[in-house]
Amino acid sequence: MDEKTKLLVCLGAATAANCIPCFEFYYGKAQAAGVVEADIQEVVEIAYQVKNNVNMLMKKSIRAATGQEGDNLPLPDAKCSPKCGS
Repeated sequence: MDEKTKLLVCLGAATAANCIPCFEFYYGKAQAAGVVEADIQEVVEIAYQVKNNVNMLMKKSIRAATGQEGDNLPLPDAKCSPKCGS
């Protein structure tokens, strides 16, 4: 895997983990390595989608467990991973 791809993975992971110091660190490294801003924004958006899907599933599971599932909470449209079952 090339260095730019590794940095994009790090930026996505930092975004999904809500780690601002990590994001800032890898953002600086990505800029220095010449990673295109559009690629960084795409990775950030993908990380947000994954994170938001998981949050919606968690919210739905909690509501079901507490008997509050009748509020028509929508399921996310996208699957985050075949392994996680969302």
